[in-house]
Amino acid sequence: MNTGALSLFALACKSAWSRRFGLTIVALSVALSTFLLLGLERLRQDVRQQFSQSVSGTDLIVGARTGSVQLLLYSVFRIGNATQNIRWSSAQAIASDPSVAWTIPISLGDSHRGFPVVGTTQAYFAHFRYGERQGLVLDQGRAFTGVFDTVLGAEVAERLGYRLGQRITLSHGSGEFSANEHDDKPFEVVGILARTGTPVDRSVHIGLDGMEAIHLDWVAGARISGLSVTAGQALQQDLTPRSVTALLVGLKSRAAVFGLQRSVGQYASEPLMAVLPGVALDELWQAVGLSERVLMLMSALVAAVSLTGLVAVVITGLEQRRRELAVLRAVGASPQRVFALLVLEGGLLTSIGAFLGILLWILVIVVLGPWLQWAFGLELRLSWGWPETALAGAIFCAGCLASVLPGWRAYRLSLLDGLQPPT
Repeated sequence: MNTGALSLFALACKSAWSRRFGLTIVALSVALSTFLLLGLERLRQDVRQQFSQSVSGTDLIVGARTGSVQLLLYSVFRIGNATQNIRWSSAQAIASDPSVAWTIPISLGDSHRGFPVVGTTQAYFAHFRYGERQGLVLDQGRAFTGVFDTVLGAEVAERLGYRLGQRITLSHGSGEFSANEHDDKPFEVVGILARTGTPVDRSVHIGLDGMEAIHLDWVAGARISGLSVTAGQALQQDLTPRSVTALLVGLKSRAAVFGLQRSVGQYASEPLMAVLPGVALDELWQAVGLSERVLMLMSALVAAVSLTGLVAVVITGLEQRRRELAVLRAVGASPQRVFALLVLEGGLLTSIGAFLGILLWILVIVVLGPWLQWAFGLELRLSWGWPETALAGAIFCAGCLASVLPGWRAYRLSLLDGLQPPT
């Protein structure tokens, strides 16, 4: 950087410092818009990554005929409800197909204090994968073996303060009504899973026999009047499940996936469908893509408002700075140098605002990240990549471009004042 550029930079800093109160407000608005843009971009990336890594290694998800996205949502993310279950005999028939390596039956419909209850088998702990094909790990205790054993997800245990050996009761449906409580058949906490960052953390896991046991005296979502089956009596009953909500399927060879998908779709005993998790996820992101674009557009509008404020403040102050600009012209500054001074001031102010916004973004992720994960299950990672660089660069370029109009105005004023004869 040559001497002229250094002197111009020093002059821009001194000029901005002389008007520091008003420009500080503008810099803070630029900082907030930068934070909002970066925050939404990081949130969008991390949420998408968490969704895509919630299940891996599963070749097909089988359920009653419905939409592929709906099947994915309730079977993997525990969002929504199944319109219909699939018969246990159908699940066994699919599991016995020569191309199938393993199946994980999933039975849903109950809850515990707002957390979904998942009825499944030992295959869940052996074959379920998430992220980069990572398996489930027990942080404490063991997997369920008894009818009334339960294994909790990490978030369930942490938020409700549960420990091994405690007894809990489940609720039918969402658990909004006390009459739906399965309080006559309590479960013992025998294991707590390590945190995965997936819906597994927010699930209560029991065996399919346990799911069947708590519904022996229930029909069509209501307790049978005059019938009460105790926990001891339930153990004497045949607890073979009659139906399950969905089936996660792993194949011996990925080449067989379309053949089995077609076979499931043509299953004669009941209407079934099989979806590929990756394809269903793509459909899900296409459905929510509009919401993503709307959020980013709102953030861009906030940034535009902040930069418009920068233009307004600088232009408003030009009339008060005409004497300053005239002095600069009197000591030999050219109109081009005055123009460069105003653009440099705008770029400097935008850079400071963007830098403060980045610091605020880092601070929020570091300080509030653990709380966001605890409260909302959002695992925000502190990383800087091309999207963040592009956004920060776009804000800086936009700030420099926004300073062109005040700079051009200053150029015209200084030129006019230089041409006017002294009075």
